[in-house]
Amino acid sequence: MSERQTQTAGEIDDEACAWALRLDGRDLELADDPELDAWLAADSRRRGAFLRAQAALSLLDRGRALADTAPVLTRSPSRRGLLIVGAGGGAVAAGLAASALLSAEVRRYATGLGEIRRVPLKDGSLIAINTRSDLEVALSSHLRRVKLDAGEAWFEVAKDAARPFVVQAGPVHIRAVGTAFSVRRQDAGCDVLVTEGVVEAWLEGSADRPARLAAGFKSLIAAGRDPITVQAPEDIERSLSWRTGSIALDGQSLAEAAEEFNRYNERRIVIDDPELAKRRFVGLFRTNDPEGFSAAVAATIGARVTMKPGIISLDRG
Repeated sequence: MSERQTQTAGEIDDEACAWALRLDGRDLELADDPELDAWLAADSRRRGAFLRAQAALSLLDRGRALADTAPVLTRSPSRRGLLIVGAGGGAVAAGLAASALLSAEVRRYATGLGEIRRVPLKDGSLIAINTRSDLEVALSSHLRRVKLDAGEAWFEVAKDAARPFVVQAGPVHIRAVGTAFSVRRQDAGCDVLVTEGVVEAWLEGSADRPARLAAGFKSLIAAGRDPITVQAPEDIERSLSWRTGSIALDGQSLAEAAEEFNRYNERRIVIDDPELAKRRFVGLFRTNDPEGFSAAVAATIGARVTMKPGIISLDRG
């Protein structure tokens, strides 16, 4: 009788937890460990159990990040014991972790309209936060986690194999160790742009099918559809020009340009003429200078600019 036929699901979960703990904090791909690779290949149930154990381990670390203080316990549960519970029931593990495990530094950062902020983290990482963004950073001894609730941020991640860097933006998760990438929340999902290294991104519930993105690639990840991934290094650099307070246009329509300027300014650009809105434009402008952009459009393609309270109106002259 084969090992697969004799081994119970509980035994598989127990072995998966042991593997997750053994590999915790190691910058290791599955294919880099022949012993783990052989264990996974011997039974199709094992990969799912291993991924559940890793997810439960992340929940434990999230619990550390959520706890402001570590309560005094007469009998502390072991990390392995909590992990075994978590592999079968993530909510139980999360509750135990939040109430009983060690504390971590948790901070929230937000930017207003037109504000761009650079935040250095204690681990050596750097976050550039774009306009109208809101995020929470939790640094624990085993995990660095960011929850992006709104807006856009670019992350320059300090390499630390013992502490993966995970960004959660709604149902989308992005994981890295030492790399640089940006995440922008959209109504339909998230735009992920990679400027250095490699990241893995996946939707909630599909950690076993992550999309791998290398430097120069970007992807739109949304529920109910396959990721749309393209290689576009020049487009990525243009899209991230906000980090220096700029908007770079390289053939975008005036409608797209107006939408971008309106992300940063109280005074909005309005283009009522559909044909004018389709015209393409090239140039580099400050995010806080919609007037300069409108004047350049007028001088270049003969548009008419009308200044109104809170509005810059563009139409064909």
